[in-house]
This record gives sequence, C-alpha cells and structure tokens, in this order.
Amino acid sequence: MRGSVIRPSRPEDFDRCARLPIYVIQVIYKKRNRADGACPADRSTGEGTEIELTDRQREILDIVKQHAPITGEQIAECLGLSRPTIRSDLSILVMLGLIDAKPKVGYFLGKAVSPEGRLNRRLKELAVKDAMSRPVAIREQATVDDAVFTLFLEQTGMLAVTDDDGRLTGVVTVKDLLKVAFGNPNAASIPVQMVMTRLPRVATVSPEDSLLEAARRMIEHQVSGMPVVRRSEGDDAHRPPELVGRISKTNVVRILLDVASEL
Repeated sequence: MRGSVIRPSRPEDFDRCARLPIYVIQVIYKKRNRADGACPADRSTGEGTEIELTDRQREILDIVKQHAPITGEQIAECLGLSRPTIRSDLSILVMLGLIDAKPKVGYFLGKAVSPEGRLNRRLKELAVKDAMSRPVAIREQATVDDAVFTLFLEQTGMLAVTDDDGRLTGVVTVKDLLKVAFGNPNAASIPVQMVMTRLPRVATVSPEDSLLEAARRMIEHQVSGMPVVRRSEGDDAHRPPELVGRISKTNVVRILLDVASEL
C-alpha cells in the first residue's frame, strides 16, 4: 500500500514519526499538509513508506554528500538561508536516516544512503537463487572411483547423490571418501550409497532462502557448500526433495565482490 507522509509542523508530529520504523525510503516528499495532522505512518502496513523530498531537501542532501562533515550553519550558508529556516528540513532528513549528525562534528550521510547502508540492504535482498550454481551430482549406484573422478573433474569438494528421479538422497565429500579409502584396497569399487552422508543429516537450503541464511548454515554445519533443493506442493514429506543447484562459500564470496563493486 502506498503511503504519503505529511510535513510535520509541530514537535509532537516529529516525535510520533521518529518512533515509527521506516522500512523502505523511496523518498519523494509532497509539499502539502493534511488537515487532520496525523502521521500516516501510524497506519503503516510494514510494506514501506514513500516520501517525496522537496527541492531544498535534495539540495541539502547533495551538500552533505559533497562536504560532510558539515555544520547546519554551513549548510544554510551554502543555500543562502538562515539556520532556523532549514531546521525542519534537517530534522526530516535525520528522521529518515538520509543524514546523521554528531555534536561538534556536524552532518554526514546516514545509513540509508551511505555505502555501508546500501551494502547492508543489498545483502539482505539477495536470495540463494541469485548466487547458486548448477548442481554436481552422481547416482547412488556410482562407485567411489566414479566419485573421486567427478570431484577432480568438477574441482569441487562435495557431490550431491541422487536417486533415479534426480532427487537428493545424500552427499559425498572428500572426507567421506578418505575415510573409506585408507587401508582398503577395494575401496574404488564400493558404491557411493555405502559411504555417503544421507538425508536428513545433510544441511540444505532452498532457492528462496536468503544468502545470509545460507552462509550462516554453512558456518554452523562447518561445510564448504550445500545442495539447493525444492519441494513441490503435495509432495510426500518422506519423498526426497528435488535437487536444483548448489551453493558454496565461493558463490557467496563472488557475489559479495559483485555487490561491493556496484557501490
């Protein structure tokens, strides 16, 4: 739902608006007042509040971007106005998180528009599907020798193991293969299903999970990667999920670099 926010004209209006969470700032501040004097954010649905900045507020934001830290008096001087004239504009910009201020320092960019703030918001928006790569899998009937060859060929440390329908039944890692290989001259011919880690002991994510959640699970389970799976509506809870991709620490680092380069 789109919301419009009035220009607060009384101290209590500023206080009421400042206490409200502003989830989305697509700032377009309409120069109009509402007769009822209510802050529409009181009726916020949590989907965000759209506000339109005035030309003067945009000028102030540009000045802070170019000259931060800068005092209110210096901002007013750049605009050819007095400090009291822009006091309400500065209050609104601070309330929205577009600028911030410290005593004896001045105004500087707020978290909403700073590189750190933009990076934080962008990371929260990213999902596993934005970073995952194609799955690397072998069938349960494959041998340890097949698994070693595939690991080497794909340059990965983990293979997904699937049934004949392409559904995930487990994973096999370098560690799993080393365990069975030491002191076992016949290890090469052992079926992968005998040495793999089976569901539900395998950490997985779905394409819609956040990238931050995927990173958290990899750290929590001390793994370098995880299968990405999807369950369809109506699937039997005991039926293995569909394998749709893989996510690894390399995927996460790569997209972090991409996002950082955009800022």
